[in-house]
Amino acid sequence: MFKKILIANRGEIAVRVICACKELGVRTVAVYSEADRSSLHVRFADEAVCIGPPRSSESYLNIASIISAAEVTGADAVHPGYGFLAENPHFAEVCETCNLAFIGPSPETVRLMGDKNRARKSMSELGLPVLPGSEVVRSEAEALEWGNRIGYPVMVKAAAGGGGRGMRAVKTPEELPQAFQSAQNEAAAAFVSPDVYLEKFVASPRHIEFQMLGDTHGKVIHLGERECTIQRRHQKVLEESPSTQIEPATRQRIGHQLVEALRAIGYSNAGTVEFLMDEDRNLYFLEMNARIQVEHAVTEMVTGLDLVQLQILIAAGERIPIEGETVGLRGHSIECRICAENPETFAPCAGKVTGFHAPGGAGVRVDTAVYSESVIPPYYDSLIAKLVVHGRNRPEAISRMLRALQMFIIEGIATSIPLHEKILTDPDFRAGKFDTHFLARFSPNGAGLS
Repeated sequence: MFKKILIANRGEIAVRVICACKELGVRTVAVYSEADRSSLHVRFADEAVCIGPPRSSESYLNIASIISAAEVTGADAVHPGYGFLAENPHFAEVCETCNLAFIGPSPETVRLMGDKNRARKSMSELGLPVLPGSEVVRSEAEALEWGNRIGYPVMVKAAAGGGGRGMRAVKTPEELPQAFQSAQNEAAAAFVSPDVYLEKFVASPRHIEFQMLGDTHGKVIHLGERECTIQRRHQKVLEESPSTQIEPATRQRIGHQLVEALRAIGYSNAGTVEFLMDEDRNLYFLEMNARIQVEHAVTEMVTGLDLVQLQILIAAGERIPIEGETVGLRGHSIECRICAENPETFAPCAGKVTGFHAPGGAGVRVDTAVYSESVIPPYYDSLIAKLVVHGRNRPEAISRMLRALQMFIIEGIATSIPLHEKILTDPDFRAGKFDTHFLARFSPNGAGLS
């Protein structure tokens, strides 16, 4: 087992990793920017090192500073969390070169899955269904040619993308040139690479993902699916497990296909395979995130497993302690992403938290790095807490989540709590009748694909 793990991240995920390490008896090193000097992850870690100014490019994305912090403190492993450098193959390679275990997939796997177009091709060859799409397109003329071949509407997507950036829905050939240029520019700014490709557009999709785990001994398992359809501009807002749209036989079939596919590419550690579901409940591979997901907590609630601890154990060479390809799912779990933003306009809301009370009670979990008098800086993602509940069934989970939201007090800044209350009381949501456009009914800024 590792003696000391450096956490190359901030906020709630850094605190989450610290919790897992404490239970394993592993010492921790927090890194922080000058804006996060008073953050909880700094307080809870055994050691903490300032790695730069507030801007993430000068701190949490500064590989040299992070590696230096690991060397100075004597860390023997690095956990990247999600976001920032979590899916940066160069960072994983640098860690290996510096004799630091990278708690995640191999650099080669991260590189393969980070190229969405290559990942689609690889998964298709391994038997997974994919939407009709193109290779990387380099010009407007080539994009138009592929658009005609695929058939409109189409989606322009960044090959190195994620989180909805570098994505544009195109209904007609006339719209394609502008969407192509816009997607290229956004992709270049967000991911360095301007490469984009085209994919068939599904009008009313649902977003389903499967949680996967693999170890270095060839064992791969799946832990069922998560429903991640409630989104704003491709950013997930609320997740749940299991999905109301996935029958046990489908779960077993898709899960087995994924186990076989990931075993074939030698996948190890945690990963999530994302699918688009069409109106006929057909699933199509979208991408694979080679890291822990924000919404991993809902899977933990329905399986009883600690995914972050399993990540650490796998990276240390341990075998996955589970027989077969999966475990049974128990009850139903829902997660609401609580963000520091206006619940109607979605404008970010940085500032001081003047009052804070986290809800508790049976089946309620709060992952956060926020406390009363803490300051939410304007430099990072607006996610400030994850409210997660578990119930015997979906109706009980919804009722429990509403109760928890009503007891969640965050004062001094605006949050998305009122939006989540609207979602959970909506008749269509309660009936399981929604797609990625669902939030458009509450705000034009909440359109799923706009």
